[in-house]
Amino acid sequence: MVWMSQQLGFGELFPNRVELWKRRCHNPLRRACRRGPISASETDALIRILCQMADRLYPMLRTLLSNREAPELLAQRWQRFQDRLAELIRERMNPRRSGVQQLLDPELGAAERRQMVRSLSLAAGEGGFERLRASLLDAAA
Repeated sequence: MVWMSQQLGFGELFPNRVELWKRRCHNPLRRACRRGPISASETDALIRILCQMADRLYPMLRTLLSNREAPELLAQRWQRFQDRLAELIRERMNPRRSGVQQLLDPELGAAERRQMVRSLSLAAGEGGFERLRASLLDAAA
């Protein structure tokens, strides 16, 4: 992410990985959470980094959402994705938060995980930044 932020021209906002980590920790679901405001330019930079990462992951996201694959293969891919996501969530997020517990629940979190993959796939490509930013800032969603 640091390399990507440098490539996108956010070197002044995130000069090193510690500064990038500090901004990412404004998420209240993270294990180590920081309070306080985050500037609009920092928010936009983080969204642009996420969109760039979604561009790189788009082939994998597309295979997860594909209906053309054999059901057994698709189920296997989803299981690997969910196992890895659960591992990352347990490692980095606060397990006492209800949102984290819901994401880790095999049945309750399934729809949420699928929505996350859909959102990332829509963040990829031309106009991805505007789509993701609008969905994140929409209070009704």
